[in-house]
Amino acid sequence: MLFPEIAEKIVKDVKRLINEDIIVVNTEGIIIASTEHKRIGAFHQGALLAAERKEKIVITEEDQKTLIGVKAGINLPVFFLRDVIGVIGITGDPAKVSPFGELIRKMTEMIVSENYYSEQLELQSRTLEAFVFDWIQKREWDSVFLHRAKLLNVNLTFNRQAIMIELHKYEHLNHRYIYSSFSKWHSTNADDIFIRWGNNRVLILRGSPDKETRDQVMSYITAFQTFFEEHLHTPMSIGIGQKVSSHEIKISYDQAERALRSTSKQNNIVFDEDLTIEMILDEVRYDTKTIFVKRTIGPIVGDEELLLTVQTLFEQNHSLKRTASALHIHINTLHYRLRKVYELTKLDPSNIHDLLILFLSLQLLDETTKKRPI
Repeated sequence: MLFPEIAEKIVKDVKRLINEDIIVVNTEGIIIASTEHKRIGAFHQGALLAAERKEKIVITEEDQKTLIGVKAGINLPVFFLRDVIGVIGITGDPAKVSPFGELIRKMTEMIVSENYYSEQLELQSRTLEAFVFDWIQKREWDSVFLHRAKLLNVNLTFNRQAIMIELHKYEHLNHRYIYSSFSKWHSTNADDIFIRWGNNRVLILRGSPDKETRDQVMSYITAFQTFFEEHLHTPMSIGIGQKVSSHEIKISYDQAERALRSTSKQNNIVFDEDLTIEMILDEVRYDTKTIFVKRTIGPIVGDEELLLTVQTLFEQNHSLKRTASALHIHINTLHYRLRKVYELTKLDPSNIHDLLILFLSLQLLDETTKKRPI
C-alpha cells in the first residue's frame, strides 16, 4: 500500500526526470499525490484499470470522453513483493511519454522498496531500544526477558562496556540516516549493540573481551569517533563505563553517563575510571552548584580575561612564570589580574584554601553558565 508521504516523494523525484504532470494513485483509483494539487482526492478510472489488470494502460484523448477523471497519458502499475500497491500516471502524449514508462516504474518501485526496508530497520531499532531500556532497569531476568533477548539475537553471556555518545550538531540529521550510519559500523562489530538514546545521544553496549587493554579500548573509541564524525559531520563527546557482566549493565551505564557529564571541549573522551573529584561533584545538586558559583566567582563570571587567567594558572600548576608566558603577558600584568580577582571575589589565589575554592568553582562553572574559557 502506498501512503501519501511516500507518494509525494515519488512525484517529486519523477518530476526531475520528465517535464510532465505526474499522479500517484492507490489501488482503489484515488489520486493521493499529484503535481496538480487540485487533482488529489479525485477518482481516476484509468489507474484503477491498470491496478486491476496489472498492466500498463494507455489513455488517449478519445478515452477522456468515456473514462472518469482521466487525461491523455499512461498509467503504470507499481509492484512490491509481486503485488500491485498503486499506480503512477504520466500526463501527456502517450507516444512521447511511453518511452519513459519502464524507467519511471522501476524508479518508483525502488523508492517504495527503500522506504519499506528503512521502516523495517526503524522498527527493529525501536524494538531493540525498548529491550535495552528494560535490560538496564531489570534486577532479575525472567523467562520472557530471556526469550526477547534470543529473538533479538542479544548475547547475555558477554562482559559488556557501556559507551554513551552525545552528538553536538544533530539538527540536520534524521533518525534513519543516523541509524543507517551506525548499521554500517555495526556490520563489522556484530557483538556490539547500538541504539539511539533520546534526540542527540547514542548508547553502545559493547561486547568486551576479557583480556582487552585500555589502549585497545581507546583505539576502538578513536576509530569509532573518526568514522562517525566523517559520516555524520558532527562533533561528539563520549563517556565510557567500565567492563561488567551483562547482568550488571546498569553499573556501566551509570558510569558512562557520569563520564559523559564530565567531558569538555578540551577533553571530549572520558573514562569513568579516570574520574576522581568529578565523582564527588557529580553527586552535588545542580542548584547547589549554581549557588556555589555565584557566591565564589560570580563577580568575574562575565570577565573572560580574568576567568582565562585563573584557568591558565591551574593549567600551569600555579607557576606564575609559565602562566604569564602561556597568556603572552608580562608578569606584572599577571599580578595585577590576580589582585583584581581577589578584589572582586575576596578569594586570594596565593592562599591554598581560597585556591581550592577557585578550582572547584571553575570545575562547576561549565555546568552552570557554560562560560568556562576555552
